[in-house]
Amino acid sequence: MTKEKKSPVEIVNKRATFEYHLIEKFEAGIVLTGTEIKSIRQGHVSLSDAYCIFRNGELYVKNMYIKEYEFSAHFNHEPRRERKLLLKKSELRKLLRRVKERGFTIVPYRLYINERGYAKLEIALARGKKSFDKRESIKQRDMERELGRSKKFRV
Repeated sequence: MTKEKKSPVEIVNKRATFEYHLIEKFEAGIVLTGTEIKSIRQGHVSLSDAYCIFRNGELYVKNMYIKEYEFSAHFNHEPRRERKLLLKKSELRKLLRRVKERGFTIVPYRLYINERGYAKLEIALARGKKSFDKRESIKQRDMERELGRSKKFRV
């Protein structure tokens, strides 16, 4: 029996699941500087306003907030700079083809550190939800919460 080691850092973009239907997920590496990875390991990251764009056939994540590393002197990074994502060419072509279709976008969903110590960003091909879909998500979440409460008090 092998125990799966849980990643010490896992930041999830909960807003993405509320705003979008996540159709397909991809794991991408990120090009980071030294102070950025140190700050990520401390968990000082926000994905709430982040989005992905294509530029010259390469995929970049914009507006992902990584807090400046507090123990760095003058070699610190810019908190909201563009960061290049590393994917296979076939995955990039597939994403580019789908994004050109109407209604599809790429959203960063989860940031974590894998077992080898590399920061990985899980991105998702997504389609925006309509307002009635969002109301349905809220109803579903409230029902699950009520079920959890009733089970808690019965025991």
